Amino acid sequence: MSRDAIAPDVASMERAIVAAVAPPEVLELHGWIAAFDNGTVNRAKSAAPLSHDSVDARVLDAIRGEYTARGLAPNFRLPRLAAFAGIEHELARSGLQPRQPTDVQVARAEDVAQLGSRAGVRIDAQPDDAWAAVFLGEGFDPVDGASRVRTLTRAQGSLFASIREGDRVVAGGVLAIAHGWASIHGMRTAQSHRGRGLATRVMAGLAHVAIERGHPHLMLQVERANDTAQRLYARCGFERAWTYVYWREE
Repeated sequence: MSRDAIAPDVASMERAIVAAVAPPEVLELHGWIAAFDNGTVNRAKSAAPLSHDSVDARVLDAIRGEYTARGLAPNFRLPRLAAFAGIEHELARSGLQPRQPTDVQVARAEDVAQLGSRAGVRIDAQPDDAWAAVFLGEGFDPVDGASRVRTLTRAQGSLFASIREGDRVVAGGVLAIAHGWASIHGMRTAQSHRGRGLATRVMAGLAHVAIERGHPHLMLQVERANDTAQRLYARCGFERAWTYVYWREE
């Protein structure tokens, strides 16, 4: 980013992350936010601390009990920070393993918007079957794709971007607005149309919408191992706020 770095507000960002996937049940306890769902999207079924200060490891049993009481496997979304070394030790001791390192990244919406206009990017308040189909096409796991469609479409107020060729959606994404943040989710490009800059156009279109609605900052999450997406978001001006991993059994 060309200006001063965006100062993360951990609590609002964590609440926005959960609100974007709108799990059936959310509980805040002992300084954590816990989401409960039985789909494939880990953000919708994990617990995360609402600050990056040191946390008492004794709260883990209470959080674990909430998942067990609902018939769900405990799943902790924990930042990779020195303050959580004790929590990591306790989670490892209980048999959980760190999986899926993921970055929380932020950018200024005006920087992303400069990459393109809204022209050719359709924005809808509700998704249609064509939008959902891009998650189910060649190169995507159909079970995970269907779960992500259900998860991303249940939040109130989200907006759905698409680039279309006739009746077919060839690229799409979601803009969720909650807790002072505009967050980008569900970026997908049809396998046959990759490498054409469509994802950048979708990102720019969503950034324009965020600005129009009075949200100067954007947030997203991207797995560390997803090199293609990491390069895209770096070109768009996103920078890492922190990295988290999921501590779970499998």
